[in-house]
Amino acid sequence: MNQLSPRPTISIYQQELARLIQLHAPIEGTHTTAITELCFRRASKETEPTHTVNMPSLYVIAQGSKIATLAGENIRYDSATYMVTSVHLPVIGKITQASPQVPYLSLQLTLSPDVLLDIVNKTSPQRSRETARGILVNMSTPPLLDAILRLVQLLDTPMDIPMLAPLIVREIFYRVLQSEQGALLWQFALAGSSAHGISQAIHYINRNYSEPLVISELAIKVSMSVTSLHKHFKRVTAMSPLQYQKIIRLQKARQLLLTENLDAATAGFRVGYDSPSQFNREYARLFGRPPISDVKHYRDSLYDHQ
Repeated sequence: MNQLSPRPTISIYQQELARLIQLHAPIEGTHTTAITELCFRRASKETEPTHTVNMPSLYVIAQGSKIATLAGENIRYDSATYMVTSVHLPVIGKITQASPQVPYLSLQLTLSPDVLLDIVNKTSPQRSRETARGILVNMSTPPLLDAILRLVQLLDTPMDIPMLAPLIVREIFYRVLQSEQGALLWQFALAGSSAHGISQAIHYINRNYSEPLVISELAIKVSMSVTSLHKHFKRVTAMSPLQYQKIIRLQKARQLLLTENLDAATAGFRVGYDSPSQFNREYARLFGRPPISDVKHYRDSLYDHQ
């Protein structure tokens, strides 16, 4: 009697994924690929906490582990799990397991709202009654890892990417949406839901972060009451709209200080601060140091890692 071949285990997928990421990311840092939505990250040592704004994306670790901190909440994930962010979220990331012999290896796959909406329209989502946090961690499954591995393997046949990559990307996010917590992600694509309104509010703040934020006007823009906006915004982001805007402003100011060599007062003014003293105070509270000394420390740390 013919016996069916056993299905590959999760560890086999992880090992092959790690091998391919090492191949396409031979040195430290972040590496873009011929698949626009896909990039890799490699690190051979644990990192200091790094402030970033996570885009709506799927994050998969093939080797190592990491902690993402959102408004004081720690989200741990490793090679047995994956993380999804459904909106732009200011998080602090820290790689917690990496070495030269066994480097940290991960990938990020950007989530297209159009792809998500199309999947929702062609399936019957299980709706979640409650607005949920805009970041979740789930256990990886063989079908999901199989699709991810096939996407990465396309990098070896570039002529196949235009035709096959969009299909596999859709499959990957279909698998994510069918997961145990998939209903928490569905809601961000469903027009009229509270989560969708918060997604629109976050998008507006990110586009207009340097402008004064009037909550009553923002509520009108996203068709929500002020009370509902505050309640659901905090559920999704773990912070208020004004706190969210402040962190986005400070992260943008840090980018300006690093890339344009501005003085602190000018950087603060560019992102919407009228008071240099308030800017310096809030900057130091978020990043641990005043603007100029923080930039020097950041550049010195980059030099030390080279």
